Amino acid sequence: MDEQSRETVTADDVALRAGVSRWTVARAFKKDGVISEKARAKVMAASAELGYVPDLLAASLASDRSNLVALLVDDFDNPHKLVMLERLTRILREAGYGTLLVNMLGESDAPEALLTASQRRVDAAVVIGTQFDEGIRRTALGAKRVKQLIIFARASTTPGTISIGCDDIAAMTEITRHLLGKGFKRPLFLAGPNTESTRLMRKDTFLSVWSEAHGAPPPSVIHVADYSMALACEAVTTYLSDLDETLRPDVIVCENDVLALGAIDALRHKLGLAVPAEVAVTGFDDVALAASPAYDLTTYRQPVTEMAHALVRVLDNGGRNATDVFLPGKFIKRGSA
Repeated sequence: MDEQSRETVTADDVALRAGVSRWTVARAFKKDGVISEKARAKVMAASAELGYVPDLLAASLASDRSNLVALLVDDFDNPHKLVMLERLTRILREAGYGTLLVNMLGESDAPEALLTASQRRVDAAVVIGTQFDEGIRRTALGAKRVKQLIIFARASTTPGTISIGCDDIAAMTEITRHLLGKGFKRPLFLAGPNTESTRLMRKDTFLSVWSEAHGAPPPSVIHVADYSMALACEAVTTYLSDLDETLRPDVIVCENDVLALGAIDALRHKLGLAVPAEVAVTGFDDVALAASPAYDLTTYRQPVTEMAHALVRVLDNGGRNATDVFLPGKFIKRGSA
């Protein structure tokens, strides 16, 4: 082992090997560094040869940007969260951002999760969860715990936050019109927790569009305490068990796929009902299991890739003049409805 390999390789070593200045080495590793491709290639080749990696922490101390993004996540039982995390981390990395994953352990843990993010000088905290109410958002912004607070795949009414998500209103309008066109008469809406922290426009849109089309009171709604297949199965079983057959819903419209899968299990395996012959079901998200022949779930696919790219654009711009972004997804028609 030679003398240099025993010591920490520095930017000066890379500059000497590449035949460039130390500042050219620094620019080569900066996300927005102005440098020719030829010079960048020389720096990267020398860095690989010497085993050099820049000290990102030291670089961030000399700048107001760390190029680090905190992802605050709960609800890991929902497989759609894993899809979001895969897409977000990949696209953020391609754009030059590192990620810090913070597991929120319930609503009471949200302030601590934000503190964890702020202590690491992240450029933004991205919330991908249900246990995060408006009061906590306002407190975080007021205390300037994070530079940017971005709500991903949901909507926030808190001033100073940026929401990036699917256009729930357009999506649920399309689903509702599909069901109206199929001639369904007695829908039941199965929703998640009825709290401010789980703000989605799916239930409100469905009730509004359906009621307007029929000129009648809104359909029945069931809320479950968490987005859980088991809780959805139990809620649907309990609700339908004592219901007169003439009042039984002919379609269950679910706020997401996890609830829809639980509803289908209840109908088939607890109540002995055929899907969709006796009761149809729709979901939202298009998780991998939705396409399985066991469920064949009619659902709506969120534009997660486009949402991730929208997040990168907000980060690249430092949040300046940023506005909420709600993007169209795709209605997926399958056999359950």
